[in-house]
Amino acid sequence: MKRVLFNDAWPESWQLSHGYDLLEVYGERARSGYACAYAERRRHTLEMVQRAVPPPARVLDVAAGQGNFTLALAELGYEVTWNDLRVDLAAYVQLKHERGTVHYASGNVLDLGFRECFDVALMTEVIEHVAHPDECLSHIARMVRPGGYVVMSTPNGGYILNALPVFSTHPDPGVFEAQQFEANAEGHIFLLHDHEIGPLAAQAGLGVVEHRVFTNILTNGHLKTGFLLRVLPRGVVAGLEAFTRRVPFLRGLHTSTATLFRKPLG
Repeated sequence: MKRVLFNDAWPESWQLSHGYDLLEVYGERARSGYACAYAERRRHTLEMVQRAVPPPARVLDVAAGQGNFTLALAELGYEVTWNDLRVDLAAYVQLKHERGTVHYASGNVLDLGFRECFDVALMTEVIEHVAHPDECLSHIARMVRPGGYVVMSTPNGGYILNALPVFSTHPDPGVFEAQQFEANAEGHIFLLHDHEIGPLAAQAGLGVVEHRVFTNILTNGHLKTGFLLRVLPRGVVAGLEAFTRRVPFLRGLHTSTATLFRKPLG
């Protein structure tokens, strides 16, 4: 992935994306909670894609933003289709593209006519921005071939600091339709809980292959623990993360989840 230099003549969306790239790709302020949490999410989701299918499988990266997962997968040898509502970001991703096969499909992914086109659909931090996560997952499932996979990362609804409503018990999710698709943390509508994953998968015609939690309070720098990330050795932080992931009653300390779904063959 090419490192691009900031240009103040860029559109605002490019400038905002480059700011995130400084954290997520280029390693500036790498010991911040945000950067550590992003690195964990990247590691877990790419692991799941690689576990599901080897290159050169076809991957759809839904709401892919500045394309960091798209480009990483392309460099691993996958044939990747980048998608995002923000049409102007495609050219920013092309600016960073260095090697591998990437196709560009801007717009609402639900309107693009994809049906059983992909081996894997990747949804990183998408489903928490929609009012109807059940319908969203069902639509995405139709885009993968029989025997294909969906990889989803999303914030953990069971996190101890989560105060958002629970989708499965909300009387009318439609009231949130007007605030869908906001591309920031303030746009979160529902954060899915562990017990909701199985029913959502079944409704979408998918099976759950694996569901994992990750990024504990320390790794994410929450509750004013961010300063510890700058002084503790990386091995200590990683060891604590591995320990809390192994202990069932500590699941609520983790801010993120990743799920690997599989679509039956027939």
